Amino acid sequence: MDEKMDLKRWLPTTKKEMELRGWSGVDVVLFSGDAYVDHPSFGTAIIGRIIEDCGLKVAVVPQPDWHGDYRDFKKFGRPGMFFAVTAGVMDSMVNHYTAGKRLRHDDAYTPDGRHGARPDRATTVYCKILKELYPDVPIVVGGIEASLRRLAHYDYWDDEYKPSILVESGADLLVYGMGEKVMREICMVFSGGGTIEDCKKLRQVAFVADKYEIEDGVEVTKLKSFEECRRDKKLAVENFKTIEIESNKQNDTVLIQRTGSCFVVIQPPFAPISTEELDHVYDLPFTRLPHPKYRGKRIPAFDMIRWSVNTHRGCWGGCAFCTISMHQGKFIVSRSEESILKEVRQMTEDPDFKGYLSDLGGPSANMYKMRGRDEEMCKRCVRPSCAFPTICRNMNTDHGELIHLYKAVDAIPSIKKSFIGSGVRYDIAMHETGDVNIDRNNRDFIKELIINHVSGRLKVAPEHTSEEVLKLMRKPSFDLFYEFKNRFDKINREAGLKQQIIPYFISSHPGCTKRDMADLAAKVKRGLNFKLEQVQDFTPTPMTYATEMYNAGIDPYTGQKVYVAKSHKEKEEQKRYFF
Repeated sequence: MDEKMDLKRWLPTTKKEMELRGWSGVDVVLFSGDAYVDHPSFGTAIIGRIIEDCGLKVAVVPQPDWHGDYRDFKKFGRPGMFFAVTAGVMDSMVNHYTAGKRLRHDDAYTPDGRHGARPDRATTVYCKILKELYPDVPIVVGGIEASLRRLAHYDYWDDEYKPSILVESGADLLVYGMGEKVMREICMVFSGGGTIEDCKKLRQVAFVADKYEIEDGVEVTKLKSFEECRRDKKLAVENFKTIEIESNKQNDTVLIQRTGSCFVVIQPPFAPISTEELDHVYDLPFTRLPHPKYRGKRIPAFDMIRWSVNTHRGCWGGCAFCTISMHQGKFIVSRSEESILKEVRQMTEDPDFKGYLSDLGGPSANMYKMRGRDEEMCKRCVRPSCAFPTICRNMNTDHGELIHLYKAVDAIPSIKKSFIGSGVRYDIAMHETGDVNIDRNNRDFIKELIINHVSGRLKVAPEHTSEEVLKLMRKPSFDLFYEFKNRFDKINREAGLKQQIIPYFISSHPGCTKRDMADLAAKVKRGLNFKLEQVQDFTPTPMTYATEMYNAGIDPYTGQKVYVAKSHKEKEEQKRYFF
């Protein structure tokens, strides 16, 4: 058999594959709403390999059929320790529906992009089936769907305030945020003979309790109850403000929210993992390929990231509409240059590699190695954004190490070109610090990016032109985009290049009116002569500042009313200005 198709290189997905390893059973069965791609860009692969790295036997059930006799849920029988469940890389409702609540026709995380391989609210559906089949086996849920729904939240698709996903799914434990560290701890508890009850004492987990007794010395923040928030939108936005503030600092505060006769308890998070720990994750034995069961089929999401390299995680931009800071966090964790170069060299050994990296970046491409100068100050800071309204003076925005990384990657003989496909924060790159060396490095970064790492078109995200809307988005003034475009054009002229900027814009964001959209069209289409391509109607996703404004029509931080385009007609009218 071709080496790539050696089934034992992947985690088992069938009983036959399990038996090929000489196993009679497994410790953990991991259910996922995504196809199984054994690549570190996919959360299922990372968590599966982490569990394996803990010395446990783990199997993966990708996209189980939730109809009929539930045979996919029974294929491995009862695990020795627990079930793990994730909806996948995306929230299943965002995956399924457009901002206009129309059903999407494809799914990038499914073979051949086929729609319908996972249910709506996949985490809840999978958990309910498992509880029906194996009521006494613990279930641990994680991933972005679980993470962003860990507390009571507004749900756009049902247009109602919902309780924690723990309550709806019946899961025993929820892992929020990036789960490598806490999953190791859970595995250690079970390996040592502990139970799911022992796991509830760990950091970065959430659970439901019939009662909650406050231990001496534990700092507790009691949130407004689910019922209070559902009744009164003002209380809901107050709750969000508290949650966001607590999530943006490193502390030991336990969050508690009453829901009916029980309590949802959120244990404080772990500190971000170290560079060494992140490097170890990328050193795990990923095949970097889809499971052989998909041979002859395309998985669009894999095609998009196959020749890309993730350099860091986290984002301190704190954009109002973005879920990254509430899931990955605002503290940047970067891989070492050695780890990144090792991965690039491994990619160049693939016979299908043509010499071009599609991306070298992260949530925001140019935050590599950026962190606060005084990290103790960062731990106490409650600012939701380190970039708005101005870039924090404590933040080190030096792009020097990133330039060095780009040059080191490009020096590898098999690399013809490395492109930057992740979003670039031009406001950070253009920020004048007053430090001669840093400001020079940042100017050099912009030049290096434009001349050597753009595939003819550079995508950036000014998001809007209205100053008032941009403030609510936590984004810089559109004047800065004009300044960046002028610099972009000048560098291209001097280098003899004919490249384009492709700006990204959002319609119907809270605060945005038809007049604001008309102004956007005038400035961008007529004033700058852009043909708009990268555009999107605002989609309210759980646990974001913008979603709270959308639901309540109130700014959680000022208490002021905010205009919101809610009806289908209003949203379509705003979107029409793009075209």
